[in-house]
Amino acid sequence: MLKRLSQIASILLYPMLMPTYGMVLFCLAAKQLLPQLPSIYVSVCLAGTAVLTLLIPIILLLFMQRKGYIDSLHIDNASQRTTPYIYTLICYGFWAYFVRVTLQLPLFLFWVIIGAMIALLTVTIINHWWKISAHLTGIGGLLGGICSFALNYATLPLILIIIILVLSLLLMYARLYLNAHTPMQVVCGFLLGLLCTFIPTLIVTNA
Repeated sequence: MLKRLSQIASILLYPMLMPTYGMVLFCLAAKQLLPQLPSIYVSVCLAGTAVLTLLIPIILLLFMQRKGYIDSLHIDNASQRTTPYIYTLICYGFWAYFVRVTLQLPLFLFWVIIGAMIALLTVTIINHWWKISAHLTGIGGLLGGICSFALNYATLPLILIIIILVLSLLLMYARLYLNAHTPMQVVCGFLLGLLCTFIPTLIVTNA
């Protein structure tokens, strides 16, 4: 039972889902701050994010799995991670362009994406020597994005932050229970994602 729940948690909190989750939260907040924001604008924002950061990378992973380049979508084999991560990084680059140039969304959001790209690049490099947790890097990045939003709009979504922290702890337990990582690998992954997505906004805001 615990194994099944851990597998479900790993799927629902899959790293490639984090940008879409984050954009959903941003759009919900934006609709409250800017009620006049057109619904079509929100729809394009969500659809573009989902296509660039979830659909295209998943299609590439499925293709690689079918060809035998990777064993599963979770890519538990560290030696198989580099190429999928590079493809995902390229997709994130197009996402950054889409968010800032096409949609002209707030600058802090662009820097959150740049931070996420830095985190992914760092994970790709570290992975050659140490299997740091991409799952925890993803959810840590989501929390960093929420903190960046809070800093940019001078607000404190405390309940949301607590929820993400609880989900992060559950995900840590799930990855450890599945023997996918060591405790240090999940903690470092979480901190990497959090710091990489929050610090760029912090620097730009205080510059």
